[in-house]
Amino acid sequence: MAKIPSIRQIIKKQLISPIQEFIKDSRAVGITLLVCTIVSLLLANSQWKDTYVHLMEREVHLFPFLHLPHSMLHWINDGLMTLFFFLVGMEIKRELLIGELSSIKKASLPIAAAIGGMLVPAAIYAALNSSTPYHSGWGIPMATDIAFSLGVASLLGNRVPVQLKIFLMALAIIDDLGAILVIAVFYGGDISWYYLLGAGVLLGILHLLNRLRGNKWWVTLGIGLLVWYCIFNSGIHATIAGVLIAFLVPLDRLSNYEHTLHDPVNFIILPLFALANTAIEVPGNFSEAITTSLSWGVLAGLVLGKPIGITLASWLTVATKLGERPTGTSWIQLIGMGALAGIGFTMSIFITMLAFTDPASQNIAKLAILIGAVISVLAGLLLLYMGSKKRSLN
Repeated sequence: MAKIPSIRQIIKKQLISPIQEFIKDSRAVGITLLVCTIVSLLLANSQWKDTYVHLMEREVHLFPFLHLPHSMLHWINDGLMTLFFFLVGMEIKRELLIGELSSIKKASLPIAAAIGGMLVPAAIYAALNSSTPYHSGWGIPMATDIAFSLGVASLLGNRVPVQLKIFLMALAIIDDLGAILVIAVFYGGDISWYYLLGAGVLLGILHLLNRLRGNKWWVTLGIGLLVWYCIFNSGIHATIAGVLIAFLVPLDRLSNYEHTLHDPVNFIILPLFALANTAIEVPGNFSEAITTSLSWGVLAGLVLGKPIGITLASWLTVATKLGERPTGTSWIQLIGMGALAGIGFTMSIFITMLAFTDPASQNIAKLAILIGAVISVLAGLLLLYMGSKKRSLN
């Protein structure tokens, strides 16, 4: 007689196992962010839009004397996103020490490509907006979303060589580092040197404890929270605390921390970020909104600036023999990867929230980011497919 499965076994088989399998899929993060973005857009343009926006922006002052974030939107952007930057910081450190950026020969091409992919989009945006009220948004098209771009690249499976995916990952990591520096230097407020000094002292203590091997994860967490508090009140954006703490994590602990944080960051924090920051009310004058210098600057920077800057910098690096093109790849495929780098999403939206304070400008920039992401996905997939077909014929 067959054994009747228990309720626990049924739940595991029918619910938990499929979720676990989905999370393991390389496309899962991108799909999750896309779904959350669609949900947020639908809510923002529905009868519940006022309730939804009010939920995110309602001010709740907990312990006012501590000067903490005062709304759900601020807690997500200034608090939870610090863990995202902590994860990104650890990825950057690992790649610099033992990964694709650990030697000049390995790092030269992605470094050059990332610099080209940041400077050209910023220059295009600045050229279109230097004399407009939108001039502060030049950092928006500089960013690349690692999860989305790699997730899209994985849709073509073996048609995209592994070396090319590694190139995109290294490029995007350097891109993130550049975006972090831009946020820290150009999108902060007035500096409070006392808080900054306090953060420096705490980071010094954390570094000493790491050198002495005397700290546990909960010590890092406790000191990290204090560092975050000091950075939050210093005038530098609070999420930079995550990167600074990540750079102090010993190499032998990086993989453990990354493994622990990967799923919570990618499947809880980033979806919450998407839900909170893509609640864009599509204006009635849609055509006017997407034909402003702001929207053109973001669109042109992401859709044109990214592939042009990345391809040109890569070509110059290869031509001067300072770097080598990824093995088994064509220039068309590399241009395709440059197009995928135009998927700014997380970082671009994040910088948008720092660059502009008025909701109208934020919404226009976010719309341009989303439209640019769609165009970049289509262009990237087409170029990568064409490149793979051409190589198979040769």
